[in-house]
Amino acid sequence: MISNQILQSTIEGLKTITRIDLCVCDTDGKMLATTLSEVEVEEDAILAFVISPADSQVISGYQFFKVFDEHQLEYVLLAEGASDDVYMVGKIAAFQIQNLLIAYKERFDKDNFIKNLLLDNLLLVDIYNRAKKLHIETNVRRVVYIIETKNEKDTNALETVRSLFSTKAKDFITAVDEKNIILVKELKGTEEQEDLEKTANVIVDMLNTEAMSQVHVAYGTIVNEIKEVSRSYKEAKMALDVGKIFYSGKNVVAYSNLGIGRLIYQLPLPLCRMFIKEIFDGRSPDDFDDETLTTINKFFENSLNVSETSRQLYIHRNTLVYRLDKLQKSTGLDLRVFEDAITFKIALMVVKYMKYMESQEY
Repeated sequence: MISNQILQSTIEGLKTITRIDLCVCDTDGKMLATTLSEVEVEEDAILAFVISPADSQVISGYQFFKVFDEHQLEYVLLAEGASDDVYMVGKIAAFQIQNLLIAYKERFDKDNFIKNLLLDNLLLVDIYNRAKKLHIETNVRRVVYIIETKNEKDTNALETVRSLFSTKAKDFITAVDEKNIILVKELKGTEEQEDLEKTANVIVDMLNTEAMSQVHVAYGTIVNEIKEVSRSYKEAKMALDVGKIFYSGKNVVAYSNLGIGRLIYQLPLPLCRMFIKEIFDGRSPDDFDDETLTTINKFFENSLNVSETSRQLYIHRNTLVYRLDKLQKSTGLDLRVFEDAITFKIALMVVKYMKYMESQEY
């Protein structure tokens, strides 16, 4: 169904050109859009025209027209006046609205197809048959972006994304839940990973400035066939979750850059608990005080460099060594030893993952 706003805009445009007033009603006789200040036609007259066999008729100084959607009566159009010119303008207006119905129905069908494609709700044969029917190319390079908004049903963010990409008829913008906007973007043959990152950053910048909306953007890998679009979507979804756990400071996360976080994300929770119990002997990194945690994180940031870490923490080198010795006594892991440092880093990431997954259960 076309929105009343679009109908109003359409007949106002036609009136500007033809100087003839128009009105659109539904099949119950209720007015949906009009350029008239007052319509001097009773509702009963519209209802009588609806059930009549005529496609057009003059009633009370108005030309009446029926607007069909695949043989189903959708609207009644009124044009003020009974002359041949008014009849011609009314026929043009009815034809325009009928074409709008076709366009909106195709857009709805495409949106529905893309949603089912993303969610793996289609058989392989259906994917290609429906794509052909909807004039969607099947063998082109595409990538899926997920744009997570801070607020549910963020219409400003959705409209901003549409304004950015809707001019490109081969890009699809949809949503499968309340907080995520999905962009299925067609790529040129020359576009690679760097270009995907640039597009993601453009989306973030535009939404921050235009829609005043804080968003996170994640994207999957490039696929070459339409049947693989759901894979890129799943990758983008994983990137969004992994980004929240391990890279919370980043607004843009790519599936191809998840590193070890991708592996940890796929571990079963019982295995994670066994690993943490083995490493920390029943303790949790949350039990460490803020000073110890700050020291650990800064030591990792500086690639296990004692001198640089002590400089950035504004402490003496011996103080840092003392803290590392103390940590070694309590955990049995010496962060100055590469193998122990890797074990400790992975353990911290596993704890983050466990806390995130447990929070999602409530």
